Amino acid sequence: MDIRLDVNGTAHQLDLDPSTPLLWVLRDHLGMTGTKFGCGIAMCGACTVHLNGSATRSCRVPVEAAAGARITTIEGLSPDSSHPLQRVWIELNVPQCGYCQAGMLMAAAALLKEKPKPTDEDIDASITNICRCGTYPRVRAAIHKAADMMSSGGGKRS
Repeated sequence: MDIRLDVNGTAHQLDLDPSTPLLWVLRDHLGMTGTKFGCGIAMCGACTVHLNGSATRSCRVPVEAAAGARITTIEGLSPDSSHPLQRVWIELNVPQCGYCQAGMLMAAAALLKEKPKPTDEDIDASITNICRCGTYPRVRAAIHKAADMMSSGGGKRS
């Protein structure tokens, strides 16, 4: 079946089984390997992308459900790691192993779009991604710092 996708602002038309998970379309058909496979049951968050601006776990979304939606992957957050979240992630040395970080960044970007000045409680409620290395305190600090940068004009929103 022909499926049209808008990924990171680029239109794609693919002949796919409509039940194929969006994660595998992004990775295997479009070569966007920043989005990771973790659990396959939408629990860990490694596969988080944005569908029409909302954080979505792509491992459980059939590609036909994403047709027509605006899809943003970690590759589309910014082309040069200039998004405030990416900058503070690097500055604060947030990742340890890094496997979960693309999904974590995408979840954080969706949170900041919805709540530009999140509280610790907002972060805890929204960032449900699993980090086996336990970098949650650095994640929280980075989200607060990015929020401050964005509210003071030191960064852009996506």
